[in-house]
Amino acid sequence: MLRPLHQSRRQRLPAFAGGLFVLLVVAGFVGVALAALLAGRLSGGLLSAFADPVVRSVLSFTLWQAFLSTVISVGLALPVASALARQRDFPGRIWLIRLMAVPMGLPVLIGALGLIGIFGRSGIVNDALRYMGLSQPISIYGLTGILVAHVFFNLPLATRLMLSALERVPAEYWRMSASLGLSPLSTFRFIEWPVLARVIPGAAGLVFMLCVTSFTLVLVFGGGPAATTIEVAIYQALRFDFNPERAVSLALLQITVTAVILAALSFLPAASDTGVTTGRRYQRFDGERPLVRLIDGLLLLLAGLFLVLPLGQVVVSGLQADLGRLVSQASVHQAALTSLVVAITSGLLSVLLAYGAVAARAEIATIRNRNAGSRIFSVALAAASSLVLLVPTSVLATGWFLALRPRADVAGFAPFVVAGINALMALPFAVRVLEPAYREHRARTGRLSESLGLSVAQRLRRIDWPVLKRPLLMALAFAMALSLGDLGAVALFGSENISTLPALIYAQIGSYRSTDADGLALLLGVVCLALALIGAPGLQKNSDQRERRDA
Repeated sequence: MLRPLHQSRRQRLPAFAGGLFVLLVVAGFVGVALAALLAGRLSGGLLSAFADPVVRSVLSFTLWQAFLSTVISVGLALPVASALARQRDFPGRIWLIRLMAVPMGLPVLIGALGLIGIFGRSGIVNDALRYMGLSQPISIYGLTGILVAHVFFNLPLATRLMLSALERVPAEYWRMSASLGLSPLSTFRFIEWPVLARVIPGAAGLVFMLCVTSFTLVLVFGGGPAATTIEVAIYQALRFDFNPERAVSLALLQITVTAVILAALSFLPAASDTGVTTGRRYQRFDGERPLVRLIDGLLLLLAGLFLVLPLGQVVVSGLQADLGRLVSQASVHQAALTSLVVAITSGLLSVLLAYGAVAARAEIATIRNRNAGSRIFSVALAAASSLVLLVPTSVLATGWFLALRPRADVAGFAPFVVAGINALMALPFAVRVLEPAYREHRARTGRLSESLGLSVAQRLRRIDWPVLKRPLLMALAFAMALSLGDLGAVALFGSENISTLPALIYAQIGSYRSTDADGLALLLGVVCLALALIGAPGLQKNSDQRERRDA
């Protein structure tokens, strides 16, 4: 039975209104920041910024460290992913794969503390080198430390992307390679490499983008004149030099760089992590030779140690701190309360915006004869959801800082601005969690709810919420985890009146109170990892698969 036209419009109107609300909120928030930046631009425009040797040096270092980090991360991920794909039955394989998801949910500052504990001046590696008679320890600061830190966070990401692609290869390919007697090198050349070649460009582009917009790692390991990225230079120009003109030129330069990178990425095949494993069982005969097993085992052991040692260092150092004294301090109470309020606010706002964008796009997709206006509306919603990739958090913070400074008390508005920036930062991830679940739910129940003539409130309460509450809570948990561990936005607005846990940890590092910093890092890391694991996109997928098997 065909549903009445007015009834379809009545069902779609709230979704379209929600989508319009999302566009207005995102465009308004980003627009204020961009307007403030453009109002303070140099008279000669963006090109005049290149006359400043400091700006040129910062740009060249930003691109150079991102290039090196990408080459090393992707280059090391290639053999690690290949070894994991070959060796499917060794004890602890699933835990190694899960370990590679930890850095993606770990606050960057906590990972940096773990790396300092391993590779720092008084770290385990330097202690071992001094024990062997090497008087001059290695330094983790500068370009070397930035590269090590970027590899720590991006090697697992690139490995999971490549492993996901390899595990989608049909089992017949491996049986055919075994029947033909192909060597491991030939198997890699004719089967693995054609698959990986389609994934590597997208993975490399994603890693490069993350390294270009890196802030916390460069702030901790670099920060000097010779090791500063654009984002850190913006922070230094406003917080230390108070040079708004340079901050504006750097912010506009950052937008230009990210726009060029995003444009280049649009021509590359997308790399996606589909949960690492498809659940299919197949045998890889090329990994059974003793020499291959030995080499793969060494590779996986080294990769596992590289990831687990810094994480273990955070746990050990954190347990050595006086946690009881820390949690009783008023400064910790205030920072924890601020972090919690900002995280809840930004998480709820991010989920609200994500739901509005997803619902509107899903309704547009059900229109049979979509006109140009509806298509533009859908594209605009998709662009708004990912706008933070084009306008990074440091640029938004700079714009809002400049907009508020002459008109209001910056510290008074700081919590609201930080919450808004963190909400936009989490928006792409929230959309990724919600959209597949919402589209599947809409396809199953859309016509039924319309035929019943349910109001919007009845549909939300009786049909949508029972099914979508899990992905909604997952998106909220992941958004809160990102906000709790973020240092970028609050670093610019932070003061004695507003301090979050990451800002307090960074301040303690600067005051050489490393023991207290380790204790707080452990507490923050446990909370963020728990939230990130709850909000992991693959978790819902695996849970749904178990439910279907149980049924």
